[in-house]
Amino acid sequence: MIFAEVIGDPIAQSKSPLIHKYWLERLGIAGDYVRTRVPSDELASFLDGSRSDANWRGCNVTIPHKQAVVPLLDRLDAGAKAIGAVNCVVRENVGLVGYNTDIDGIAAALDSTELRGRKAALIGAGGAARAVVAYLASRGVGRIALVARNLERAETLRPRAPGMDTHVFGFDDADVAFGGAVAIINASPLGMAGANPMPQSLLDAVRSHAAGATVFDLVTTPAETDFLLAGAAAGGHPVDGLTMLVGQAARAFELFFGAPAPPPDETLRDLLTTVSPNSP
Repeated sequence: MIFAEVIGDPIAQSKSPLIHKYWLERLGIAGDYVRTRVPSDELASFLDGSRSDANWRGCNVTIPHKQAVVPLLDRLDAGAKAIGAVNCVVRENVGLVGYNTDIDGIAAALDSTELRGRKAALIGAGGAARAVVAYLASRGVGRIALVARNLERAETLRPRAPGMDTHVFGFDDADVAFGGAVAIINASPLGMAGANPMPQSLLDAVRSHAAGATVFDLVTTPAETDFLLAGAAAGGHPVDGLTMLVGQAARAFELFFGAPAPPPDETLRDLLTTVSPNSP
């Protein structure tokens, strides 16, 4: 049976199998989608082994492999090349091709927010943050405030938004970074099940500046994070990670299985909020 999968470490929290299995059943496609824990030191051997599996259609890639996977692939599509990170690997005639469908998911979450000429604040400096910066640049934001624990890593995001007024802040300066932002975005694993909690300094800054702003968390498990709760309590407009997850999955599904994904529906949303990711 043909199949695709999602790889990462940790991976037990991933809800991607729920989405793809639901769509496969809806469309009557005989296929499967699973999750596979792949430690960093096994990433290269995993891809080598997958190349020889005739039923393997590809994999989604999550923390911590979105950048590490790039040199292991045969080609990148234009979007992944521009972002410098990959979240979707597809086996094609030319070999393993890397895509970045995160930007499709980010668009699903932020397209309704007026960003042109305005300020956006972003937590994180990894592969997901790269996709967010590329999206913000495409929307013509006036200013980007990058908040990260590793300031050197955050500085590497500047080239992803050429010509933009981009500033880097540490966690202790989040209150300054979030001031005046129309969108406050968490693109880090902070607050994710199995990861470190969102630091209090960041939550306090969200409470101070979220009123009227879109507060978007890329974390999907749990769907209702402390970051989103803080934003909502302060009068912000919360957008959870499930919106992005479904948006990025739709393009990945078509790349893997050759059929457009069905439109998002309430049944899928209910499935993602009520069923444990670890359910068979």
